[in-house]
Amino acid sequence: MKYKWLYRIGNMKPFKHPEPRDFILERVLYALSDPVRLEIVRCLAAVPQASCNELGNGRPKSSMSHHFRVLRDAGLVCTYSVATTHMNSLRLEEMESRFPGLLKAELGQQSA
Repeated sequence: MKYKWLYRIGNMKPFKHPEPRDFILERVLYALSDPVRLEIVRCLAAVPQASCNELGNGRPKSSMSHHFRVLRDAGLVCTYSVATTHMNSLRLEEMESRFPGLLKAELGQQSA
């Protein structure tokens, strides 16, 4: 897995990311069922990486932390630390290898 290089910076714990073989379809669908999380995924599909702050749109930090944890646990997002900033990227290749076409179909849908 290309994310094993994650290391501890100061007192921050490294984030845990599931291996693609451990992705569970129900978890992925649950993560994508929330409009805020779907918006995060769509934003990350358009850029190589973005900070939690850039993706928060003024929402409470505690709420955003929860959304990022759900996305990480589902395998959709990789979160890593750059100095004191948490950066996020979409794990499109890994998701495509586990569930071909799923994320691309979801990203192709227009917002209702």
